[in-house]
Amino acid sequence: MTTASDGSVMMVIPAGEFLMGDGRGYPNERPIHAVFLDAFALAQHPVTNAQYERFVRETGHRVPYLDDPRAEADNWDQEQRISPSGREYHPVVLVSWHDAHAYCEWAGGRLPTEAEWEKAARGGLAGKLYPWGDEITPSLANYDNRDGTTPVGSYPPNNYGLHDMAGNVWEWVGDWYDATYYQHAPRQNPQGPEQGTVRVLRGGAWLLFPQFCRVAYRFRNSPDFRFNLIGFRLAWSV
Repeated sequence: MTTASDGSVMMVIPAGEFLMGDGRGYPNERPIHAVFLDAFALAQHPVTNAQYERFVRETGHRVPYLDDPRAEADNWDQEQRISPSGREYHPVVLVSWHDAHAYCEWAGGRLPTEAEWEKAARGGLAGKLYPWGDEITPSLANYDNRDGTTPVGSYPPNNYGLHDMAGNVWEWVGDWYDATYYQHAPRQNPQGPEQGTVRVLRGGAWLLFPQFCRVAYRFRNSPDFRFNLIGFRLAWSV
């Protein structure tokens, strides 16, 4: 465990092999395949509004804002360039893949690969649906509700000490998306397709049903897309 320049507590995920995918899931989650990853570090929780505000102040990067009534509670003050009052420790949302990538570079890290994200989410457990096992309840994650995000760390961590790996916000990862990638992905340190049109999102979000919060579930969207279900977390190579 160590601390990044943006204040993120980074949990070191050990090198080793894990089984990626889910034979019970959707076609893009198959086949289950063995993946070996070098050690890496992942932030204990998604990037918060408070952390992102520092990034905005130091770099002049645009603030999270969307001209959509559904995003009103999460819009930042565009003149003062500050995050919504009382939501400093909620995960930042309304960020595109490009915004997330820029933040990670500023913080001296990167977005995790899709394989890194799934290994970390599994917390050392094999063949389970969620970061802690095969059941999900409102005491374990923020999902299937209408009230929005919850402060990071509100729910128990998995065995790697990571919070919010299921629910709360979708998380951008580094990879381009390919529905058939698992059929030909390299066994060691896969980085995703070399090109594409959409980027991978993982983890589910506060508004979604349990099946979308499974550790193997793969979602995607345009790297320019922003919405109040989407955030990210910082990764490091070690």
